[in-house]
Amino acid sequence: MIFLTLFYEFFKAGLFSVGGGLATLPFLKAIAERYPWFTPADLMDMVAVSESTPGPIGVNTATYAGFHAAGLPGALMATFALVLPSVIIIILISRALQKFRDSRLVQNAFYGLRPASAGLIFGAMSTVFVASLFHMEAYSGLARLGDVLNIPAIVFFLIFMVAIRVFPKLHPIVFIAAGAVFGIAFQF
Repeated sequence: MIFLTLFYEFFKAGLFSVGGGLATLPFLKAIAERYPWFTPADLMDMVAVSESTPGPIGVNTATYAGFHAAGLPGALMATFALVLPSVIIIILISRALQKFRDSRLVQNAFYGLRPASAGLIFGAMSTVFVASLFHMEAYSGLARLGDVLNIPAIVFFLIFMVAIRVFPKLHPIVFIAAGAVFGIAFQF
């Protein structure tokens, strides 16, 4: 039964996350809240690692969750399920696109996917932003602001924002490496 659940959840994530790996984050967050395969905190760690290593975030997360849920067969099932919708859609579109390439309806459909994709990516970005800079687990209606804000993370975020503006030609890997060092050193 676990394999069917893995297949269903990750097939659904792969099918509806138009726009790339970050667009899978809302689906992965829902999976983290529904199943014990990984926690929302694990998801943020996976985002950090996936963004600084080669490979798509969705595939890395599906592999991790599948392995955590059912070992190597679970990892293979979750990864296969996440990738399968893309393969099917690419095959269907490549066959149909030749036939309908000049269709105004097809062009408008692709044009309409842009804001949907941007919305999914913005949602993922805001989830990572809030999880990184705020202690939402400490939030309650009467919580003090100091308990909710992750002050060291906010300070480093602001320092990095200024550094990116001051050194625009500096390679992004420098900022990724510095962020990793600060994160490990200060355990945000």
